[in-house]
Parts: sequence; C-alpha cells; structure tokens
Amino acid sequence: MIKKFDFLVIGSGIAGMSFALKVANKGQVALVCKTELEEANTYFAQGGIASVTNTLVDNFNKHIEDTMIAGDSISDRRVVEKVVREAPLQIDELISWGVHFDRNDQGEFDLHREGGHSEFRILHHKDNTGAEIQASLIQAVKEHRNITVLENHFAVEILTQHHLGVTVTRQTSDIKCYGAYILNQKTGKVETYLSKITMIATGGIGAIYQTTTNPLVATGDGIALVYRAKGTVKDMEFVQFHPTALYHSGDRPSYLITEAMRGYGAVLRTGDGREFMRKYDRRLSLAPRDIVARAIDNEMKNRGDDCVYLDVTHEDAEETRKHFPNIYEKCFSLGIDITKDYIPVAPAAHYLCGGIKVDLDGQSSIERLYA
Repeated sequence: MIKKFDFLVIGSGIAGMSFALKVANKGQVALVCKTELEEANTYFAQGGIASVTNTLVDNFNKHIEDTMIAGDSISDRRVVEKVVREAPLQIDELISWGVHFDRNDQGEFDLHREGGHSEFRILHHKDNTGAEIQASLIQAVKEHRNITVLENHFAVEILTQHHLGVTVTRQTSDIKCYGAYILNQKTGKVETYLSKITMIATGGIGAIYQTTTNPLVATGDGIALVYRAKGTVKDMEFVQFHPTALYHSGDRPSYLITEAMRGYGAVLRTGDGREFMRKYDRRLSLAPRDIVARAIDNEMKNRGDDCVYLDVTHEDAEETRKHFPNIYEKCFSLGIDITKDYIPVAPAAHYLCGGIKVDLDGQSSIERLYA
C-alpha cells in the first residue's frame, strides 16, 4: 500500500514532535514511532535546557564561549552561535505548546547551573524536565488534525532513485529522498510512505552499550537508514558518557542522576569520603562531562571500585527533596536517603555527538532528507 504525506517524520522525541508541530500547518504530517510516543530519550532527560534568559548577568557570547570550551573548540562555531542565539525563541515555542518550566516567587525562571556553564541558565521542571516536555508535546501532537501518529511502526529503508532502478553510490551528487518503507509491527506488512520532505529524528546509539542512560530503543536505526541510502554520517566516535548514572547492579538502562544536582551543591567523593575532583580540574564537580567522567573512571580503576559517590548531605534536606523529588524517591526505594546517605554513581553512555551530517538548515547530503 502506498501512502502520501507532505512531511514524513521518523522519530518521536522532542526533535521529531517539535518539527511535526512546526510544519503541521503547511501540510499533512506522518509521525513514525517504533514503539510508543512516551518511549524516547527526551522522556528520561532530567536537568533541563540551557538558554540565555537572565540578561542582567548572562548573554549569548558567554553561552557561546562556554559551549566552545566544553567542546574543546572542535564544535562548529556557526552551529553553536545559531543554536545559542535562537534558543530563547525555541523556549517560547515550547511554552506555547504547554510546557511548564519552574519559576521563582517573582515569576522568573528558576534557573539551575550545570557543568561547563559559567552562569545559571538551565530551565527545568523539577528533576523531570524531559518527561514534562514529552507529555506536553504528545498532547499538542495528538490535538493537531494534520498530524497522523503511527506508533509501533519501524522505518526499514529510505527511498531514493535506487528504488527506481538508478545506480546510486556515495559519489552520486544528486541523491534524492522520496520517503521510506515502513514496517507496521502489528500487521507485519511493509508499506510505502511517499513524502515531499523526510525528517530523521531517531536519536542516538546508547543502547549498543551495556551501561547507558538511554531507553533500549536508542539503537541508531535512523543513522543506519541514511548510511545505507549512501548519505553522509560524521563524528560517530564522539560519544558522551554522563558522569553520574545511579550505580545499581543489573539496572539497564541506568537511572540518571542529573548534573543539576552538582550545580545545586553536590560533591563527588570516593567511598572513604574523599573529594577528588580538585586533582583533575579547577571547576571541581562542575567541570564539563567528559572531564568528570574520565576522572571518575580513573578513580574507579585505581581503587578497584565499581562506583564513586555523590554527596548532597550537607545541603538543606527539605530543599533537596523539593528540587529533586524523583531522584529522592528512586534512591529511597533502593534504601538510600539522599539527604543522609551518599549516592553511588558511575559513568554511562548518554549522548551521541555525531550522526547524520547536515548543514545549518538541517539538510543532509541527500536532497529532501533532513535530520
């Protein structure tokens, strides 16, 4: 069966759903999700989103420089500047779709600080920001009459001239995307979806690692789709490990302990209570993630330990429970009272920095295919 849409969106996290909402007034959208809408990396994100909002102390140049430093100046500065400068407008759009970020008594955003940031600029919703965003976007998507949600559908192959009998190689300069073959997992049938524009928003590859904070659906399917279609992928070796996933043997995925907890005042310690980050970086526990993760890994290997510990016991107990209610409940269910006990943590695969190569407009090396 052949189905036609103006836009075909493969992936249903914040990227896929926000793109669907942005273009839904311009045509019919098919939103493809290989399991259910709730199962996405977005849902598991805790800490929040970085954006310059308090211009009394913060500005775009600070945010850009923080980002370049954290990326060891390997990041494409043009992309960094674009993302940073456009972030406030994207925050406004999320709010227009129903997302609620925490505010203080004056009605201003209650900003957190995370590793690598020189200012407090993290907008959040308690300690489950991703779940708030995912739930709000799901509601907005389901209410839009131009968006067709296809749960339990799996993208099998990108359609190009190859499917019209034309030889396509990596040297072909004008590869075009016409849609995709999609497997309906309930019927077992592969259907043809034709589209004017196709968007790949399938997330990263965390689930190929034994220890990861990602849901087990994060297996890099979209990247593989594009690579098989002779599209260009880039920087696949850059995989970010989050320094502080809750260490609980057998858990997969690992439960994330947000970086915002270190911004709040938590300190990394070894099992004997010794603070160790001062040996590695002057920013201590708020150094960028790669530095902190390597430091933790080094301590674990030198000591023969399975984990290190995050200590927030010196902070006000009521404030800790208020800011991190879900982390408190999760740890308490395992017999850990974070207001009194250290939290066992270890690094876990968290974020793929590489993937499908695109330009500043998100256009891949294949025409009409974006990511």
